[in-house]
Amino acid sequence: MSAEAVMSGRPVAPASRLLMSGNEAVARAVWEAGGRVAAAYPGTPSTEMLEALSAYPDIYSEWSVNEKVSLEVAFGAAMAGARSFCAMKHVGMNVASDALMTMTLTGVVGGLVIAIADDVGLSSSQNEQDSRFWGRFAHVPLLEPADSQEAYRFTLAAFDLSERFEVPVIVRMTTRICHVKGLVSTGERSARPTAGFAKDASRWVMVPSAAGRRLPLMFERERRLRAEAEVSPLNFAESGGDRRIGFVTSGPAYMHVRESFPDAPVFKLGLSHPLPFDRLRSFAAECGQLVVVEEVEPLIENELKAQGMKVIGKDILPLSGELSPQVLKPAIARLLGDAAPEPSRAQPMPVFPRPPTMCVACPHLGVYYTLSQLRNVTISGDIGCYTLGFGQPWNALDACISMGASMGMALGLDKGRSESEKDRKVLAVIGDSTFLHMGMQGLLDIVYNRGNVTVLLLDNRAVGMTGGQDNPGSGRDIHGNDAPRVDFAQLVRALGVREERVHVVNAYELPVLLKTLREETKIPEPSVIITNQPCVLIKDYHPLKPYKVLDERCTGCGNCIDVGCPAIHVTRRDRVRKASGREVDLAFVRIESAACTGCGLCLKPCAPDAIVHVDTLAMPIKVVRKEAAAPTSA
Repeated sequence: MSAEAVMSGRPVAPASRLLMSGNEAVARAVWEAGGRVAAAYPGTPSTEMLEALSAYPDIYSEWSVNEKVSLEVAFGAAMAGARSFCAMKHVGMNVASDALMTMTLTGVVGGLVIAIADDVGLSSSQNEQDSRFWGRFAHVPLLEPADSQEAYRFTLAAFDLSERFEVPVIVRMTTRICHVKGLVSTGERSARPTAGFAKDASRWVMVPSAAGRRLPLMFERERRLRAEAEVSPLNFAESGGDRRIGFVTSGPAYMHVRESFPDAPVFKLGLSHPLPFDRLRSFAAECGQLVVVEEVEPLIENELKAQGMKVIGKDILPLSGELSPQVLKPAIARLLGDAAPEPSRAQPMPVFPRPPTMCVACPHLGVYYTLSQLRNVTISGDIGCYTLGFGQPWNALDACISMGASMGMALGLDKGRSESEKDRKVLAVIGDSTFLHMGMQGLLDIVYNRGNVTVLLLDNRAVGMTGGQDNPGSGRDIHGNDAPRVDFAQLVRALGVREERVHVVNAYELPVLLKTLREETKIPEPSVIITNQPCVLIKDYHPLKPYKVLDERCTGCGNCIDVGCPAIHVTRRDRVRKASGREVDLAFVRIESAACTGCGLCLKPCAPDAIVHVDTLAMPIKVVRKEAAAPTSA
């Protein structure tokens, strides 16, 4: 497929029209472009790019242990002349940036495309950072598609741009593009020969003297890229009848502008870094006022102002969230002095409130129920399903900021504790994939600096929060084939945790887990407790016979509710006065047997022994307890 055909948007025969999400469209384009190597670490909203790509033939794809490694794998392939691809969510580039900032000096041989998915609106992320900064910071071109078709086209164009300028190219996606489907005109795969790696220490070995010689080349490349932006068909102006206001926009914000103001002139930036300043000046001269609509930071606005152009942007538009028509129309009406538009009469259907919670029988439920029983503890958390432990009914997480940070924060909480906190216990909670991603170094630091921290390593054999992807702890690769599986107990011992301070515990055995936690938090040295039950959504999990509540036995104690299992529903609440005169609240429950998988977690705190198997009539309670085995791996 030629660069001209790609950038013009003309479908290339033989072509098909497929309904694709933006993520699927990017994957298709990587394959069609002759991509040879693709790597990523799962992260919403970027995850499906690699999942879709792994289904295509003739391309190597892998889940890497973190984003930095994934970018280094892709870069290694590009050094050898192979077209390669790397995907991550916005916070992932924080991890990968060390590698990025030097490979922009060396450049590449084979095309290297980096898709970064920003979570505008924070639907599933701890911050809303704007990845467009990386284009400016690293001096690399950045493309911004607005829909699935453009995600496909721009990815193809990015490979062409990467090889022509010998530079990595960023394709900046957002949740709105990643997860929304549209019709995409596709083509066929083009085989790309790979030249192989050519040794050149002056280019590939970035010691200071070599890097210093590459800097002028990087700035000269950026000058040429700026000239490219002035002629690129990815940047274009659309005329309009109402010239009171013109818009400069990029990405999905373009769609919002077009929907809101179909008769206004718009300059759409597909190649948004470097900016085509000359073309933008010409466009501005045709408009009464120029408004920059960008998600989320005022990057384009500030660059245009630095060029002496008079523009309006974040002084009337919000600094966070999507710039939907509901945001744009009132802001522009105020700017023009027009009456604010009437809100739509069609009211959205009210949605039943659904607070985030863990799955039925999730092995993390028992962990957080147990943690909620501890007193005088500070719990440092991490990124994953188990982050939900901060909420009801557990309230058993005190801090969480980024992948792997639980370890360092826990050590800091230990070393920085006040005199009044000297008896307070410090725990860190981290999942298996997060531990492998960025937690191992933190545990090593705890051991090396003699931290008094108890670590709960929750091994559920999956990257659970992003959909159950495999990792080095699952024993399978991205294709589901057998792969070496990390032995976590052996690994933490290798990091220096003493043999007697390492425990492997069944997450469903609450008494054992509670006893182990109480014992280990008393020991003034690092210890690790590993829970070893699989995520309930992967094939390693085997459900058992479900349970029900015997109404005649249920006393309304509500202890089972504290486990937090979504299969347990409150049917009636009462308030009664005891003989002592104290009033107590009672909560009578039922178990949704169709959802229950028989994990047995709710049996442990049930005071009246009211929870039994669904086929139980008058079975002695001791037998019921004996049969309440937890699900285990195959």
